[in-house]
Amino acid sequence: MNATLKTFKIISFLEAISFLVLLGIAMPLKYIWELPQMVQVVGMAHGVLFLLYIAGAVYVSQILQWSTKTLLIVLACSVIPFGPFYAERKYLP
Repeated sequence: MNATLKTFKIISFLEAISFLVLLGIAMPLKYIWELPQMVQVVGMAHGVLFLLYIAGAVYVSQILQWSTKTLLIVLACSVIPFGPFYAERKYLP
């Protein structure tokens, strides 16, 4: 179980960072300076990490026996900037 939680924490951290980089660096580069290349790279990485986060949250919810409400909160945190940091601190041991 510890390895599973550690893996999910790493995925959660990376997903949060990729989302912030996408919103804070890649999107301005695309729309202000017309450089879409970074959105393609960071966007793909974020997409993969997002899917891993969702799958990991569902798996961890079964291990930790989260209520449906807790799972939905953790899933909602994946679409809010800095949300995964909150979810990790609040709901993971």
